[in-house]
Formats: sequence, structure tokens, C-alpha cells
Amino acid sequence: MEMTMFIPLLLLICSLCTAQLQGEPDNEILPYGNQTESQEQKPAHPQPTCLQDIHAVLREMSALLAEQKVEIRLLKSDNEAQAAKLRELEEQKSEVDNLKQQLQAHTAELSTIQAKSKVTENQVEALKRDGEVKQVAFSASLLAAGSETVGPFNTYTTLVFKHVVTNIGNAYNPNTGFFIAPVRGSYHFEFYIGAHGHASHASGAVLVKNGQHIFIAYEHQPSHYGSSANGATLLLEVGDVVFLRQWVNSRIFDNENHHTTFSGHLLFTM
Repeated sequence: MEMTMFIPLLLLICSLCTAQLQGEPDNEILPYGNQTESQEQKPAHPQPTCLQDIHAVLREMSALLAEQKVEIRLLKSDNEAQAAKLRELEEQKSEVDNLKQQLQAHTAELSTIQAKSKVTENQVEALKRDGEVKQVAFSASLLAAGSETVGPFNTYTTLVFKHVVTNIGNAYNPNTGFFIAPVRGSYHFEFYIGAHGHASHASGAVLVKNGQHIFIAYEHQPSHYGSSANGATLLLEVGDVVFLRQWVNSRIFDNENHHTTFSGHLLFTM
């Protein structure tokens, strides 16, 4: 804005200087005898004054231009800082989006766990309403039909034994894989785990009571079919949960011959 004001001012000074020079009586007609004297007494033109004004304006314009260059450098530096901050905000936004996706996945997993817990609570309440149960026994294999190798997984995975052979007392749930004690007593459990040999992956599962690992069945061989088994007798309170977890990074095989099984029964109440 200041630069645009100086340009008309410079033009105005130049116009005034030109007008002053044109206004001098250079062409005045004098008698011949007085021409020489007039020329000798003629005052000098005021050109130096105009040039000084022009130089002054140019100096001010140069100073203003230097200030504007400094301001431009400052603005450029500020723009670069703002651009860096914008990139940082974009990276933070991307991280927030990833966290939102993880939160949604955890929320879905929590909803699934809550739903299973609700089923378990309802089952316990139903068993309580039925009164004290004296006879409890179940036996099931992993697959309901077909042939499949389950795993490997990079975390512990609950095994759901879907082919139920016996379920006296309905304490075992083939939808969740959980056995829920209907009465306080001593229970015995057995499990058999099998898989074809693999160089990198073993076969294994662990018996779990209320989230606590009890006993494991584990076998690792590079070839041919291998199996392992284990069992335990546990004192359970009403509502205690027993199930099997597949071991991390392991493989478990089952087919119509029912190699992989889970069984349990009540020995006596207490």
C-alpha cells in the first residue's frame, strides 16, 4: 500500500519539475543589444532541486522495499512453520483414526463377551432354580461334522466342542464351550488333543478354571500324526467355569473319527 502511494508522488514531483522548466522565459524576444546582457544575467534552472526530491523519494522507496523484503521473509518462515504444524496435525489425526478403529474392535469384542456372560448367568440361574443336581456328565468332540485343522493363532483361543455325545444335567454349553458347575463338588475332566506333525507348529490345549490355567496337553513332532492328553480332578463351587484353550501358535485336528475330545463328570457333591 505504501509503495503504491510513493509512485504517484514521484510522478507528481517529476510533473512539477517539468512544468517549472517549461515556464522559464527562454524564448523572450529582446532588443539585439540587450540579448547578450540578458543571457549573462539569466538565472540557472532549478533542476538540482527536482533531482534532490526525486532522490529523496527513491531513497524512501528503497527503504520501504527493504522492509517489505524482510516482511516477506518473515511471512515465508511463518508459512513454513504453519505447514509443518499442519502436517503434524494430519499425522495426529491419522493416529486418532487408528485408535478409534481399535476402540471399535475392542467394543465389539466386549459386547461378545458380555453376551456370553449373560448366557452363562442365565444358565446358572436356571440350574439354581432346578435345585441341587446330583448327576452331571458330558462328553464332546471338537467338530460337529467334516474334517479341519484349527489354527495356528497368535493368541489363546477358546475351544468349542460342538459334537456332543453326552450332556447329563446340561452343564456343558456347546455354543460357548463352557462347563458350568451346577453344584458344589468334586469333578473330573479329561481331554485329548491331536494334530498332524508340522515343523513349526505343535498341537496343544490347556484346561482352564475361571481363567486360571490348570493342566496342559502338548505335543510337537515334525511329521506324522501325534496326540497328547491330560486330566484333572477339581473342586468346583456353584457357577465355576471350566473350558479348554488352544495353545498359542498351535494346530489341532479333528474329523468324523473325533480325535480331539473333552469330557467331564461329577464325582460327588460336597
